[in-house]
Parts: sequence; structure tokens; C-alpha cells
Amino acid sequence: MTADLYDIVAQFAIDDVPQTISPLGEGLINDTYIVRTPGDSHDYVLQRINHHIFTDVEGLQRNIMAVTSHLRRKLEAEGADDIDRKVLTFVPVKNSNRSYYFDGENYWRVMLFIPRAYTYNEINPRYSRFAGETFGRFQSMLVDIPCQLTESIPDFHNMEFRLQQFRQAIVEDKAGRLDGVREVSDDLLRRADDMCLAERLHREGKLPKRICHCDTKVNNMMFDEDGKVLCVIDLDTVMPSYIFSDYGDFLRTGANTGAEDDPDLSRVGLDMDIFKAFTEGYLSTASQFLTPVEVENLPYAAALFPYMQAVRFFTDYLNGDTYYKIAYPDHNLVRTRAQVKLLQSVEENMPAMKQFIASQLASLGKTC
Repeated sequence: MTADLYDIVAQFAIDDVPQTISPLGEGLINDTYIVRTPGDSHDYVLQRINHHIFTDVEGLQRNIMAVTSHLRRKLEAEGADDIDRKVLTFVPVKNSNRSYYFDGENYWRVMLFIPRAYTYNEINPRYSRFAGETFGRFQSMLVDIPCQLTESIPDFHNMEFRLQQFRQAIVEDKAGRLDGVREVSDDLLRRADDMCLAERLHREGKLPKRICHCDTKVNNMMFDEDGKVLCVIDLDTVMPSYIFSDYGDFLRTGANTGAEDDPDLSRVGLDMDIFKAFTEGYLSTASQFLTPVEVENLPYAAALFPYMQAVRFFTDYLNGDTYYKIAYPDHNLVRTRAQVKLLQSVEENMPAMKQFIASQLASLGKTC
């Protein structure tokens, strides 16, 4: 396999001959490698794109190139320094403008390795505020991108689509599990209409779609050696969506006091310190472009994403565990119950969340 990787790298417009190619990181979707070159030359990152998940590789790469080019122009206009460390740079295929190479079986891309840059997995108020500020700024810089991006994963955060899958799973009951868990099914269906608010507001022309990251984890930011945020990475899911995608999904994963699949529901709840830190950071950079409808429904976004994930886990449970990997037979059911418990905690904290958001807007000289 190693020799093949050298052949793949040779297809890209790289002047230096790689010395070594070795695995990089622990990504779950794409295979990633660090390409080391001699002396003071650039090092590179080689990735095999998982085209089973990202089925439209052409559209995916067109999105990424449009976004990185736009961000680079914005940084240049601001007079930013060290721009190659503040936005990803992709290397074209030799004698081509294409940003990916197809070897007959797999799709590959190469980008510049960002030196002296670090990622963190730790969730605490400090990094959560950084995340809110960074992803809010990311959305803000892309508000005026002059092109239409495609959905790299169609209907990824479409609640109506997820409920359609859920209702089909109930009707089919492929694994014969429904009778034992109807209280879960009924609880999720009871909330269905309220949780489709975003799609209704969009159809009514009240809620715009923005360019969002759609995978707002702390480790999708890179920091420099002084602890300052350099750039946002992992751009595969950047696509049109509601701002709720970036706001709500971070809180679902980052502000959960328990694990996503915690069997002890007493440990699961909304960490209000993380909520406040992320929200403070997010509003500091995003409030300049957010509409009143978007701001008003940020607490709804915090509820939407544990609900959506509960529906997805439970749908897979009813279908016989065909999508998510499981460690034991009822794993998806345990995951569902944990997400519902998080959702209930969000609902209980709604008044406090709304009050905090209003106070942050007031401190910024804005109103809801």
C-alpha cells in the first residue's frame, strides 16, 4: 500500500519527492496521511475521500475550493498575515485545475500541511468559547460567498426527512422490536411537529439557509503554538444549512454532561457552563448577520439536535442496527434514551437559555 501512496502523490503538482508517507490522525471517515519532504520544503496531507459517504466528490471538492478561496480573499482584504496557516490550501493535480485525483477505484486529494498547529479534544468553557467564536466567524465570512454550494450529504440535517425515515421504520418494524419500545416511539412522535419548525419557517421565507460547517467539534479547529485559533478544518460537510446546524450540534456533543450512549441517565444533562461559553463566543461574531428569527430560535436548535439524533438512533434500532456500529444488541436503544434525556434537560433549561441569550445580545447592543 505504501508504494501505491507514493504513486498517488506523484499525480499532484508537488515539486519535492516525498521521503516518507505515514498515517495521520484518527479520522473515522477519510484515510489521512502525512507526506514528509526533505529539508525545509513543504510537507503535505494526503487524503483518500470516502466516496461511499460523500457520493458526489466533484460537488464536494467544488464546495471546498469555493469556500477556501473565499476565505483567503477575505483574509487578504483584512491584511491578515501568515494566511497559509489560517485557511486550508489544496494542491491541484498536475496539468489540471482539478483538486482531486481518481485512480480508478478511489478519490484522493492533497493539501499543504500546516506546521506548528495543534488540535484539542478537551471540552471546557475556554475551548467552547473559542469554538463558538470561531464557527460564528466562519459563518460570517461566508455570508456573501458568490456561488451556490451543493449539499455534500443531501438532507443531512433535514428533520422532516429523518422523521420520514423514522415513520417508515415504524411501519416496517424489520427487526420486530417495536412492541417492546412503543413508549419511546410515542414520545418521539409527540414532539415531531414542534421539531420541524425550521423547515416550516424556511418554506415561509422567514429562515434563510447559510453556508455552515455542519460538524462543529472542538477538534475541527487548529490552534497555533500560543493557543490562538488558526483555522477551521475538516470542510467536507460545509454546505447550505440553517445556522442551527452549527449551533445545536456543538451543544449536543459538547454540552452533554454524560456520554452519547450513557446507560446511566442520571449522568446525562445540559452543561450550562458549556452552553454559556459557546453561546457567548458564537454571538460575539455571528450576531452581526443573524436575523431576529435565527436568534430567537437558538434554544430550539439546542433541542433539535439531541431530538434528531434520538430519532436516527431509534430508527436504526427498529431497522435492525444497519447503519451505526453497535457494541451490544441494545446499543442503539441506549443511545436513544440518552439523547432523549439530554433533550429533556434542554427543555427544562429553556427559560435560563433564553434569558442568557437576551443578556448577551444586550451586552452587544442588540435586541432579540
